[in-house]
Amino acid sequence: KGIKKRPAWIVMNRTQGLVIALAAAAVHAFTLTPMMFARHAAARAPLRRSGRALQRARLLATAVPLTELPKIAVGVSTAEPGAWSGDVLAVPLFSAPKAEGEAEAEGDKSVVLAPLTQEAELLDQGALGGAIAKLIEAAEFDAKPGTSCSMWLAGGASRLALLGMGEAPKEEKADEPAGALGASLGAAVAGLAKGECKGAKTLGLVLPAKRGVTAGGVASGLLGALYSDDRFRTGSSVATPPKLSSVDLLSPSAAAAAEEEIPEALALLQGVNLCKDLVNAPPNVLTPQSLAEVASSVAEEVGLECKILERAEIEALGMGCYLGVAQGSKPGEGDPKFIHLSYKPEGEVLKRVSLVGKGLTFDSGGYNLKAGPGSMIEMMKFDMGGSAAVLGAAKAIGLQKPKGVAVDFIVAACENMVSDRAMRPGDILTASNGKKVEVINTDAEGRLTLADALVYAEKLEGPKPDAIVDMATLTGACIISLGDKWAGLWSSCDELASALDASSKRTGDKVWRMPLASEEYKELTKSKIADLTNVGPRAGGAITAALFLREFVTDKTPWAHVDIAGPVWSEKGGGATGFGVKLLVDLATNMGKPAAE
Repeated sequence: KGIKKRPAWIVMNRTQGLVIALAAAAVHAFTLTPMMFARHAAARAPLRRSGRALQRARLLATAVPLTELPKIAVGVSTAEPGAWSGDVLAVPLFSAPKAEGEAEAEGDKSVVLAPLTQEAELLDQGALGGAIAKLIEAAEFDAKPGTSCSMWLAGGASRLALLGMGEAPKEEKADEPAGALGASLGAAVAGLAKGECKGAKTLGLVLPAKRGVTAGGVASGLLGALYSDDRFRTGSSVATPPKLSSVDLLSPSAAAAAEEEIPEALALLQGVNLCKDLVNAPPNVLTPQSLAEVASSVAEEVGLECKILERAEIEALGMGCYLGVAQGSKPGEGDPKFIHLSYKPEGEVLKRVSLVGKGLTFDSGGYNLKAGPGSMIEMMKFDMGGSAAVLGAAKAIGLQKPKGVAVDFIVAACENMVSDRAMRPGDILTASNGKKVEVINTDAEGRLTLADALVYAEKLEGPKPDAIVDMATLTGACIISLGDKWAGLWSSCDELASALDASSKRTGDKVWRMPLASEEYKELTKSKIADLTNVGPRAGGAITAALFLREFVTDKTPWAHVDIAGPVWSEKGGGATGFGVKLLVDLATNMGKPAAE
């Protein structure tokens, strides 16, 4: 106002004024002196640090949420089944056996009613007054696996339920996993609690006098079947847990053994569930950092020694192959973490065993990127399945506390990522035993991390290990060979391979021994410019992977490699299987027993 004649540069509209103001502010910002900038940054730094610390604290508090066992009390009752009172009295029945060689005729829909077991017959002729037989006839119950039927009762138990178990196992089948029938029976009870009798809070289960029915097997089968991973679901997607709060196993003869069987079985189940939780966790939640934190937490919970090596310590040990894989990750959460847990028993140590697990929390393939149909890049969170099995075994062994065996649990945790820092095809890496490895394919990274972990396992302080077993989701070739139910087993020692085979039969974690074929295929792992290549030709890929690992354990130490790429995940079940935990726990526990046992 009051300026009648303005210079041309002053005449502007509001938009032009705003532009000039912003330009002036920008000029001011870029003319800050270094001293002014330093003062400004210093004033803001504590706020940024405290903000980052708070954000990190929040992340770590929920980094890897873990599931818990259902709060269902399982115990043995010496009460007679007919005198038991509660919501549901469950009676397992078996299908009528077929004659040897008999096959079901096509289109035959006739029903063969389930016969009464000895326990069911005594109960039916006594307290139940024929109710079981009447229910079988009314429901046309044939006891096929997964079937059930029920009826209301007057007095005592409120409800009678029959559980179909299929044909009874033949007694001569000696290689059946211990407690397998009990586990199936527990799973049937879980199905009943989630389905036909979902409102029941108390249940009495009549245990049949059959081989393979143990109190521990039933308890782990029941609680294991109720495993539900709802950690990353909300609202109606979250499964509704059954109302069941207690299960009485009605078998006076099982009472004495149950005191040891049930706690041991549930300790093993906790290890299996931990394995499932880790494999199921997404890679933005389960990082090398958070995997190390889980390992530390497990060690504190069950009384194991824990050592976590950081990058500087890993470098000092010369683990060039491991660091080569890890160098592509973003510094921070993606930094490599070398995990070493130790279990030492009370009393005399008869054997020492080292269990080594592959710990790639995510595998992009590196510069040899997993791409295209069938690459399974979206599933590469399960590439740490070996480490999950090893840490699950650590938890179970820490809870069970077996005698006579010292166990080391070793994981070289990292990611295999693409970045300007990542290893390239053609790089040559130096392992901690001095061997030079030419990187032909960056997607053959797991064996590189295992190489340094195996060297570490053999060089442990104190008594040398009597055996080293590595477990890894190592090759797609093993899936092609054995499918998704069997793991491949390679070993330099027949005695160790036999021990693993025996553990496989006892636990149901199936392994199949494959040829190491050193004479025929060892040359395929050789490099023309270094000692080794990290991948061989396409044919025999699972064998050449095992031969590569063999280079990092001396002939003096029995060694075995278990490739679990197939059975680590169930496509049908939509999640982790927990494979490997039972196998490793059984192996270690039996190694600690005196030879006479």
